[in-house]
Amino acid sequence: MSRRAGILEFAVLGLLRESPMHGYELRKRLNTSLGVFRAFSYGTLYPCLKTLVANGWLIEESGSTPEDALTATLAGRRAKIVYRLTAEGKDHFEELLAQTGPDAYEDEHFAARFAFFGQTSRDVRMRVLEGRRSRLEERLEKMRASLARTRERLDDYTLELQRHGMESVEREVRWLNELIESERAGRDVQRPGFEGSAQQDNTSGETGGLPRHRDSPRPDPSDDTAT
Repeated sequence: MSRRAGILEFAVLGLLRESPMHGYELRKRLNTSLGVFRAFSYGTLYPCLKTLVANGWLIEESGSTPEDALTATLAGRRAKIVYRLTAEGKDHFEELLAQTGPDAYEDEHFAARFAFFGQTSRDVRMRVLEGRRSRLEERLEKMRASLARTRERLDDYTLELQRHGMESVEREVRWLNELIESERAGRDVQRPGFEGSAQQDNTSGETGGLPRHRDSPRPDPSDDTAT
């Protein structure tokens, strides 16, 4: 299985854990909620769904009343299919949520993982965030070293593009630092420039606070400029 196919399967299972959906609803949620899937087609989604059904992680159900199904048949249309997560599918998704290997730190996979942090335990969130930060710090070090070696050979526009890429990575590292600090505190952090009020420590350890800037949006973890 390709890395992108694995990310798509993870996202589909996560969305269906929230509620059953038909293919159009799933595609819309993937496009709007998970930016990493902005450009993909039904031709990508439906083979993924069929694979998940074959593995026993999803089941297909009729999403129409008997009358609607009959109307669809008479009109030569296929009845609407709704996909529902099975108990085995839920267990499999829980296993995927608990994984904190290197793939979880990569650009596309991290964006998908972050979208489901609300369903992820704090210790796993911390390992993924710290792994992502470490990966970006390594990338930033390489970018700085490369820029130092080639600075004299670059024209102004290429140099500016290099600087822009470095600034994007630096911005995400700062964002990750804030998230890690909030997770360690176990509460929403009240600081100048952040919305929301401080909350009591979460004793369950399952949810953490997310600092939100008033004057600057959070960087997109799948931002192509950070690659």
